[in-house]
Amino acid sequence: MSRIFNPDYIDQVINWLMTSGLRIVVTAIGAYVLIKLLSILIGRVEKIMVKDEGKFFATVETEKRVKTIGYILRKVAFVSVFVMALMMVLREVGMDIAPIITGAGIIGLAVGFGAQNLVRDVISGFFILMENQVRVGDVAEINGTGGLVEEINLRTIVLRDLEGIVHVFPNGTINTLSNRTRGWSRYVIDVGVAYKENVDNVMELLKEIGEELSKDEHFSPLILEPLEILGVDNFGNSEVIIKCMIKTQPLKQWEVGRELRRRIKNTFDRKGIEIPFPHVSVYFGEASKPFALDITQIRNVGSIFSYSGYELMKEIAEKRGKSLDELLKEALENIIKGEKGAGK
Repeated sequence: MSRIFNPDYIDQVINWLMTSGLRIVVTAIGAYVLIKLLSILIGRVEKIMVKDEGKFFATVETEKRVKTIGYILRKVAFVSVFVMALMMVLREVGMDIAPIITGAGIIGLAVGFGAQNLVRDVISGFFILMENQVRVGDVAEINGTGGLVEEINLRTIVLRDLEGIVHVFPNGTINTLSNRTRGWSRYVIDVGVAYKENVDNVMELLKEIGEELSKDEHFSPLILEPLEILGVDNFGNSEVIIKCMIKTQPLKQWEVGRELRRRIKNTFDRKGIEIPFPHVSVYFGEASKPFALDITQIRNVGSIFSYSGYELMKEIAEKRGKSLDELLKEALENIIKGEKGAGK
C-alpha cells in the first residue's frame, strides 16, 4: 500500500497515463472510428452495385452476392484495423513487437508458398463476385465448356451442361468466361435458300414471319426487339445465306429461335420456296461434252451384268492383258462408234 501512495510512483503512473495511456486511448478510438467509416463506405458500395442502371437489372441473386462481398470486406477491414491497433497498443505498454511481426511474416510467407493456388482461387473468386461477371442461373462458357451456372463460390464455379454433367472450375484457372444470358440474349439464324429464289421477296417474307412471332401471346413477352434481317451474308455451294437475329429475354433465345425456325420451314413449304440440301452439280464444259448411251441397244444386258457375265468379262480382260474398266471403256467406245456409223 505504501508503494501505491508513494509520490514517485503516482507521478510515474500519471506520466504514463498522459503519454502512453493517452496514445492507447486515441488508438482505440481511432480504430473504432476507422472501422465504422469503412463499414459505411462498404455499405455505399453495396448500394451502387445493386442499383438499377437500366442496362442490367438487379436480381435477388445479385443482392445476395453483393451482401456476401460486403460481409467479406467488413471482416477483412475489421481484422486489419484490429491487428494494427493491437500492435500499436502492445508497443505502448512496453512489449517488443519486432519478434511478433517477424514471426507473423514468416508464417504468412510459409502459408503463401504452401497455399498459393488456394489464395489465387480466392482472390479471383472475389473479383468475379465483385464485378458481377456471372450469376447463378446464367448460361456461361468457361474455358470452352458451356453449361448452366449452379454455384458460385469464392474458390470455385460449378456448371452443369445439357447432358447433366457437372463441371467444377477453380476460379484461379479460369482463362475465358463468356456469359450468354447477362441482361438480354440474342438468337442468330442463317436461312439458306436456293439460287433461283428472289432474295428480296424472301427477306420480306422473313420480316412478316418475325412480325407474326412478335404478336404471338406466348412469345411476345420473351422478345425484346423484332426480328432483324441483316441481308445476304454469304454464297454457299448450293444456297444463298440470309442472316437474321432476334433479341430476347435471358435464357429464352433458344425457345424463341426454335419456334422461329419451325415457322420459317412451314411458311417456305407453303410458299414453294426451296431450302436446298447439299448437292453437287457436274459441268462437262465444251472440251468434254456428255454422250448419250442407249443401253437398250446392248444385247443380253441381263447376262452382262449378272454374276456369270461379270466373271466372263473379267476372264476376257485378263486374256487381253487389260483391266475390267479398260475393257468396258473400250466396249462403250465401240458401241458409240457403231451408233455414229449407223446414223450416217
